[in-house]
Amino acid sequence: RHCGTTVRDRMLMILMAMLPAAVMAAMTFGMPAVRVMALSMAAAVLAEMACDYFMDRETDVHDFNAFTVGLSFAFLLPASAPWWLVAFGSAASIVLGKMVFGPLGGSPFCAPLIGWAVCRISWPAYMDVNASMLATDLTYPLAQLKSFGLDAVRIMDTRQLFLGKQLGGLGAVQIAGVLLGGLLLVMRKHISSIIPVGVIGGTTLTAFIFHWLDPSIYASPAFHLLTGSTLFGAFFLATDGPSSPNRQVPMLLYGLMTGALIIIIRTFGVYPDGVPFAILLANLFTPVLERIRPKPFGRR
Repeated sequence: RHCGTTVRDRMLMILMAMLPAAVMAAMTFGMPAVRVMALSMAAAVLAEMACDYFMDRETDVHDFNAFTVGLSFAFLLPASAPWWLVAFGSAASIVLGKMVFGPLGGSPFCAPLIGWAVCRISWPAYMDVNASMLATDLTYPLAQLKSFGLDAVRIMDTRQLFLGKQLGGLGAVQIAGVLLGGLLLVMRKHISSIIPVGVIGGTTLTAFIFHWLDPSIYASPAFHLLTGSTLFGAFFLATDGPSSPNRQVPMLLYGLMTGALIIIIRTFGVYPDGVPFAILLANLFTPVLERIRPKPFGRR
């Protein structure tokens, strides 16, 4: 790249930014979380090497993109996910989300979300958080809200949610770690702040409108920001380079659309956490948003 930053440098920085959330996940869920993350990264690397072998081309596994895809996919899984689901979903993220579109940069979708969507639709029971398998007294706030209404989540401690004391995607719910890593990427200019600001703004504004219309039914914006994979999606998934716009106005519109879709899916959809599907839907609009171009200087 002309800026002097290689793909390897960028991937290493993303992995470093994900490290705080990964450590928090290991501390919260123990060895099951470590097992899921390690297996997912290993499956992604092996899948990419196998694809390169059968496509008769030199492997690019040394650029660490497969590691980031594998870890991102693991962050969206419950720590109770069985080994075969982790391995299949991570491999599907590489094969269907990356390799079928050619070299790195050709995919119109965020790769880890492809594997997640395949597993979520195919094996919903195994993708749901199973508290009994984790032997923990933590709750899944978004499922509580979906199943029992707002009264079930009114007394939840905001500080505990911020520290990741909730069920959900094992790394995505580590809000403090995700926020720390996301801000690191922004400060090091590895991602633009426009998309995360757009996602957070779209989520906050849409949740505020619903909450203002009926505060007895709809949760507050703070609840939606501190639960599920909202912030992980804002900083690490929606900002995926190939599948997101690269100009300021399209980036902002893309982020706002993603944030609005998160709340709409959570409110009216059957899935408690709408972030992955919201980003995949927004990915579809990237080519349209990219057509929004500044007027050439001097043109009437």
